[in-house]
Amino acid sequence: MQTNILIVGGGLSGLALADHLTRAGTDFLLVEAQDNLGGRILTKVLSGGKFDLGPAWFWPGQPRMAALARRFDIPVFPQHSTGDQMYQDQSGAVQRARGYASMQGSYRLAGGMGALIDALAGSMQAGHILTQARLETIRHSPGKITALLDHGGASYTVEARQIMLAIPPRVIEETVNFEPALDAAQSQSLMNIPTWMAGQAKILAVYDEPHWRNDGLSGDATSHRGPMVEIHDASPIEGGPYALFGFVGYPADVRVAQKDDMMEQALAQLTAIFGPKMAQPRDLILQDWATIPEIARTQDRTPVGYHPNYGLPSNLNSLAARGVQFCSTETARRFGGYLEGALEAAERAASTTAVLSMVTEAYPPTGT
Repeated sequence: MQTNILIVGGGLSGLALADHLTRAGTDFLLVEAQDNLGGRILTKVLSGGKFDLGPAWFWPGQPRMAALARRFDIPVFPQHSTGDQMYQDQSGAVQRARGYASMQGSYRLAGGMGALIDALAGSMQAGHILTQARLETIRHSPGKITALLDHGGASYTVEARQIMLAIPPRVIEETVNFEPALDAAQSQSLMNIPTWMAGQAKILAVYDEPHWRNDGLSGDATSHRGPMVEIHDASPIEGGPYALFGFVGYPADVRVAQKDDMMEQALAQLTAIFGPKMAQPRDLILQDWATIPEIARTQDRTPVGYHPNYGLPSNLNSLAARGVQFCSTETARRFGGYLEGALEAAERAASTTAVLSMVTEAYPPTGT
């Protein structure tokens, strides 16, 4: 297959870049290794409600997210923060306290962040997105890229003018073969970029009634006992079902080895913090991002304890002359790691002169 731009990665950055190219009239093909789009965005339907198991928030001062929600007419609503907070110490003792909810002031999307993924994907013509297509090799030279992929077990080749890598840098370094090879410093630069939130796991509990709200609680809780160390209200914009989610504090290896025990402990924790009505959730599920190789690699299994200083290392910029560019959220200088950073990275890639000036006649339209 031949195309002008090959986008690798069907998360928010890849889809946003594809949207820019669609509106510019530039031919492209987007490939995604998994069988679903969204990357780290995952909105799941449980008991008739839609709940985010990946990122759930954006903030004031992040204009690209706000503009995209307006464009697709997706209602925005503030994170629920009305009511008292709860605190659990190492002994398991629980205290009720007043104060600001930790995510107070953040915004969410009606229908979850998956509504944004569906809207972007739905705005593109058929045939421009290919799932279950895993990039294996990039043969790169000025003006020509040959990408070798595994598509459902079969070999698949794409020729393009440029390739845009909208997947985590560590995934690129560990799973993609470059011909000619990257130099040692470039490979190390990719490995040095932590994949934001890749080592995290969420536990979500769904209920018919918002028992915590009925008791004057915001749903916010912190715990030094676990397994959940930070809990928030995850309910939809209005109506039910209602939910709480918690970030898991156990290491990735422990989460895998002791999953059943951990889920029992999580239910006991919810009951201890928010009361006996929490003992019978409609759903109780775990989303462990560290177990997904298309997102998390070995180094990512231990979550970073700080927000990294993201941005594309200078020694990777030279690859643009050979048609290779990087545009995951980790490459964004200002909002790296955030959803806004994914849009920032896509915007930067789309504004590259070599992309926007590219004539669509360079190759026939995608699919020929």
